Amino acid sequence: MTSATRQPVTPAAALPPRLIATDLDGTLLRDDKSVSDRTVAALAAAEEAGIEVFFVTGRPARWMDVVSDHVHGHGLAICGNGAAVVDLHGGPGAHRFVKVRELARENALDAVRMLREAAPGTMYAIEQTYGFYQEPEYPKMHMEIPDHLAPAERLLAPDAPGADEPVLKILAFHPTLDPDAFLTLARLAIGDRANVTRSSPSALLEISGPDVSKASTLALCCAERGISHEEVVAFGDMPNDVEMLTWAGRSYAMGNAHPEVLAAASGRTAANNEDGVAVVIERLLTERA
Repeated sequence: MTSATRQPVTPAAALPPRLIATDLDGTLLRDDKSVSDRTVAALAAAEEAGIEVFFVTGRPARWMDVVSDHVHGHGLAICGNGAAVVDLHGGPGAHRFVKVRELARENALDAVRMLREAAPGTMYAIEQTYGFYQEPEYPKMHMEIPDHLAPAERLLAPDAPGADEPVLKILAFHPTLDPDAFLTLARLAIGDRANVTRSSPSALLEISGPDVSKASTLALCCAERGISHEEVVAFGDMPNDVEMLTWAGRSYAMGNAHPEVLAAASGRTAANNEDGVAVVIERLLTERA
């Protein structure tokens, strides 16, 4: 276990940071889903120093209440692994979608069909901008009440409940497969019809539009602000963070990170329970002083 007081391994000198992009679960948040006082103070200090902070997460917008009190300035977060940019200023339940990068229903249906053939027994749920729909067999992982129960093919039909809402991503769960093996299998089966990743310790995959990822949406947000990738510092812990960590000028894998993340990041820091994000931010601000 990495000590909270140990200095992070730092990549080669880079441009002064203008934007911090951080994952939430397993990264900014402790395992009890809290944001420590040290981390709150570090985020506020970064914003005060003129460095924008973006939360970049696989979470849907309705689960962002855990950090809605800690947004500053722009108040934006990237949700659904890049499928949506959300304004959190309104607080829980009053968020506004600024940008939506949907998964076309045709692609979604193809992904479901291909994965059913490659991994029999897979169960599905559908994340839309405001609705959540699932198959009857899909496990209740988050004590969430779905808006409708039906086979995925029916949930994605043109006349399905919520058909007027964009699909942000599909969740695909397998009860017995190894999580990494399931991810590899799904990527091979689905190919370029969708982007497949995972952030859960279980065999739960997240399927988005073909070019949709944390990295691609973060790049769009940075381009709108005239911020280059060399001026971005990113943090993550799971495979859905790999593209973002590779894209950013400086990136840090948490001490608790997946092996793929450790290989992708240009630096390492302490684990999420040891305030690894705050450790790096404090050091960056000291370097700027």
